[in-house]
Amino acid sequence: MWPMFTNSLQLFLKGRLFRDPASVLQRWLVGFAAAFVAVTVLGMLGVPVWLAVVLPALGVGLAQPYLFRDLKYD
Repeated sequence: MWPMFTNSLQLFLKGRLFRDPASVLQRWLVGFAAAFVAVTVLGMLGVPVWLAVVLPALGVGLAQPYLFRDLKYD
C-alpha cells in the first residue's frame, strides 16, 4: 500500500498523474467554492462554527465521487 501511495505522489508532483490536470483543478475549484459558500452562508446565519464547518465538509466530501467521476489517469 505504501509503495502505491509514494508512486502516485511522485507522479502527481511531476504532473503526470492525471491526463488533463486543468480539468482536475477546475473540478477541485468547484468543490472548494461550494464549501466556501456553504461555510460563509451558515456562518452568516449564526450557526455554531463547528457545525458550519462539519456540514459543508460532509456535503462536499459526498460530492467528490460525482465531481471526479470522469477523471482520467495517465
